[in-house]
Amino acid sequence: MTAAKVDLKKELRGLYSAPKAPELIEVPPLTYLMADGGGDPSGPEYSSVVESLYGVAYSLKFLAKAEGDDFVVMPLQGLWWADDMDAFLEGSRDDWRWTMMILQPAVVDENMVATAIEQVAAKKDLPVLDRVRLEVYE
Repeated sequence: MTAAKVDLKKELRGLYSAPKAPELIEVPPLTYLMADGGGDPSGPEYSSVVESLYGVAYSLKFLAKAEGDDFVVMPLQGLWWADDMDAFLEGSRDDWRWTMMILQPAVVDENMVATAIEQVAAKKDLPVLDRVRLEVYE
């Protein structure tokens, strides 16, 4: 018998749906696949980071499913900043820095991530795949 499919978007509904009125929410520490980069998000580095993250995320899903666990791959999230925050006001996208992230369920661990990265590397040549890491974000 397999476990029920984990859907963190439903379990953490308060973090993934907008209320009718603004409100403050407490966000607990959560575990993400992450990769850092910089520059214009319409450029090749950003695309490669996103492709790497989703490649690893789907490999993790199938590794977990083979062990009797299943989960929904979560949407991409990101942290955006610039050394000079005027870069956002001026639209200087080449000066942006970012960390892109995909939330992971508790079943995912460092060993699974290492295996998933190896699987993706065997199928695709992604120059930024080595940036993908599992990290708790608070």
